Amino acid sequence: MVALPAGFPDAPGIRLTAAELLALRDQATGRGKHRPLTRRAGAVPARMPGAGMDLREIRAYVAGDDPRRLDPAATARTGHPHIRSLHEDRDDTVLLLADFRAPMLWGTGAALRSVRAARHLAQAGWTVALRGGSVAALMAGTRLAELRGSGGDGQMAAVCHALARQHDQALAAPGHAPLSEALARAMRLSPSGGRVLVATCLDGLEGAEPALAALARRRSVTLALMLDDAEIRPPLGPLAVSDGQHSRLARLAAPDLSAEVTRLRALGATVAEIAP
Repeated sequence: MVALPAGFPDAPGIRLTAAELLALRDQATGRGKHRPLTRRAGAVPARMPGAGMDLREIRAYVAGDDPRRLDPAATARTGHPHIRSLHEDRDDTVLLLADFRAPMLWGTGAALRSVRAARHLAQAGWTVALRGGSVAALMAGTRLAELRGSGGDGQMAAVCHALARQHDQALAAPGHAPLSEALARAMRLSPSGGRVLVATCLDGLEGAEPALAALARRRSVTLALMLDDAEIRPPLGPLAVSDGQHSRLARLAAPDLSAEVTRLRALGATVAEIAP
């Protein structure tokens, strides 16, 4: 347990607990009950990401085969159409990257962005773990902290406790290091072809686009952008803004994020806007 400053509010939505992340297991139960086909962590029999690259066999064409898989060499050699079959990709691994830096330690609704990010990542992690996949975690806050990939309930319990512990450390001493450091570390933690789920906000991505593009070249990267209530439903009516000497009245409008989202997608990332 990290000692927080005296008087710091210990309330749901501000203080993250491992118990609330562990409880998310029940929500993920039933989403993926497939058992692994092999003993290698991450091999599952359904929801494959693709056809793979490794050759399994070349056989004669039969009605119903995909003609796009015709093998030109075998077809020309035998005079009969032949199909090239590939081993399907079966790895189910995910790296959860939680942004607990200063821009995420903020919120106008029921929870800080950082708390909602941890909940979102934990729920995704439980879904993968319960179907036999491998889960790793990387937390960017006061410092970088990581958990190597593994499977099972024990691994997810360790992830939940690590998220709560690192969040407390971030509340006690907010970090300001660029997210690019965490993204560079993610390249070493996540295997080529793996999936990376990053929970952050648009403010937190400043200066990190080159590192994000590099990570997305050989990995499937999803950016879960934690939107705040003020961004979705800004207060109606004029608001007084003052610097102590001068005052103005202003109205808040919901921001148009389409340009930023388009730019992030152009870097190779999938973008998910997570509303409160």
